[in-house]
Amino acid sequence: MSGFPILSLMLLIPLVGGVACLVSNAQTARVIALAATLIDLALGVVLWASYDIGGAQWQFTERADLFAGMQWALGIDGIALLLIMLSVFLMPICIGASWKSIETRVGEYMAAFLLMETLMIGVFAAQDLFLFYIFFEAGLIPMYLIIGIWGGAERIYASYKFFLYTLLGSVLMLIAMFWMVNEAGTTSIPVLMAYDFPPQAQTWLWLAFFASFAVKMPMWPVHTWLPDAHVQAPTAGSVILAGVLLKMGGYGFIRFSLPMFPEASAQLAWVIFALSMIAVIYTSLVALVQHDMKKLIAYSSVAHMAIVTVGLFAFNRQGLEGAMIVMLSHGLVSGALFLSVGVIYDRLHTREIDRYGGLAINMPQYALFFMLFTMASVGLPGTSGFVGEFLALAGIYQLSSWVTAVCTTGIILGAAYMLYLYRRVIFGVQKNADAAAMPDLDAREWLMMAPIAAAVLWMGVYPESFLAPMRQDIIALDARLAQARPAGDAKIKVAAAKPAVATANEEAH
Repeated sequence: MSGFPILSLMLLIPLVGGVACLVSNAQTARVIALAATLIDLALGVVLWASYDIGGAQWQFTERADLFAGMQWALGIDGIALLLIMLSVFLMPICIGASWKSIETRVGEYMAAFLLMETLMIGVFAAQDLFLFYIFFEAGLIPMYLIIGIWGGAERIYASYKFFLYTLLGSVLMLIAMFWMVNEAGTTSIPVLMAYDFPPQAQTWLWLAFFASFAVKMPMWPVHTWLPDAHVQAPTAGSVILAGVLLKMGGYGFIRFSLPMFPEASAQLAWVIFALSMIAVIYTSLVALVQHDMKKLIAYSSVAHMAIVTVGLFAFNRQGLEGAMIVMLSHGLVSGALFLSVGVIYDRLHTREIDRYGGLAINMPQYALFFMLFTMASVGLPGTSGFVGEFLALAGIYQLSSWVTAVCTTGIILGAAYMLYLYRRVIFGVQKNADAAAMPDLDAREWLMMAPIAAAVLWMGVYPESFLAPMRQDIIALDARLAQARPAGDAKIKVAAAKPAVATANEEAH
C-alpha cells in the first residue's frame, strides 16, 4: 500500500456516492448508498490488513498544500485505525436499517449519511489542526439534517438543541487552535503532540478544548442534548450518533488534551473524575425510571462514556487501553441496542416499554440477539463490555480506589436498568395482541444484527486483536504523560509518611 492514497479514496467514495444519490430515484439511491459503504468497508479491511503493527507511528500518510498555511495532511496510527474501522463497519448496517423505514426524500437521506461517513473518517485521519476542525464541525450538518427532517414529532427542537450545544462548545477550541499555531509555528498534529506548551498556558488551552470534547462525549451536565437527539432521530441516526459521533470527544482527549497539555491534564484530572462519578450514578438512576426504550439507552450511554473519561485520565496504560476498548465496545453495543429498538418500533410504532412483553414467545431470534447485546452492555465476561470496563477500572484503581468504587457502583446500576428493560420487553405475560402478533426477524434484520453480535463476541473472547494495533501508540502516550502523572492514593500515603519518618529520625538524633 506504500504511496497509494487509500485514505483519500475512502473519503472520496462516499462523497461521490452521496452526489449520485441526490440525482437518483429512491430505490437506486438505496443501492448506491449500500454499495458505497460496502466499498469503504472493504477498503477499511485492506487498511487494517496492511497496517504494520510495531512499525512507524504514523502510516498511510498523505501531504498536499492547501490554502492559508493549511495542508491536506492525512495519516493514521493504531487508535485512529480502530475508530475508522468502527465507522465503516457500522455504516452499511445503518443503510440496511433505513431500507424500509425511510420512505420520503430517500436520495437526500442517503446522501446525508454518506457525507457523514466522509466527515467521520476525516476526523480520525486528519493530521492538520484546521483540517481536523473542519471535519469535526462539519459533521454537525448531516446529523442536524437527519434529525430535523426524518426525526420524530419534536425533531426541530432536538435538532436545534443538538446543533447549538455542539457548535458553541467548539468556538473556544478554535480560538485555542489559533493561539497554538501562533506559538508553535505549525498546524501539524503530530508535531503539536510533542510540543511543550508553557505550563501557564496549558490550563487555558485544556479548558478551551474541554468545552468542545465534554459536550461531544457527552459529559454531565452538558449531556441533556443527547436523550432528545436519540429519541427524535431515526433508528440509523441513533446508531451512528451513539456508535461513532460520541467517540469523537474521547478521541479528542486522546489526540489533543492528554499529549499536548499533560501538566494541565494532571492538574485538572479531579474535574474529570468529579463529573464522571456524578454522571455514572445520576444518569444510571435516571435510566432506571425511563418508560421510553431509546431514552433509557441514551442515558446509559452517558454513564458508559463516563467510564471512558476516568480511564483516559488514569494516566496509565491499563486505563488508556480500557478507555479505548470501552469506546469500541460501546460503539458496537449501543448501536446494536438502538437497532433492536428500531426492529420492534418498525412493527408497532411505539417505544413505550409497557406496550411490549413476552416477545420471547413470538420473536425468539430477536430475544436471543437482544439478550447478547444486553449482557454486553452489562459487562458479562466473554463479551466486549467486560474487557474494556475491567481494564479501565483496573487503571483508575492504581490512582484512586474511591473513584473506582463509585464507578463500579454505576456498573451495578447498569445491570439493574438493562436487565429490568430486558425482562419487561422479552419475558412476562403478553398483554397486547398487536405485540404478540409481531413476526420474528427477517433476512435483512439478521444481516444487520449478526455482524455486530460476531464483533461483540470476537472482542470479548480475543481482545488482543484490537489491543495490538494501538499498543505502541498507548505506550508512547503513556511515556508522554509520565512526568505529569498525578499521585494516587498509595503514593499520597507514602509521601505523607516520609516527612514523619524524617522528623522522627531528627528527634532521635
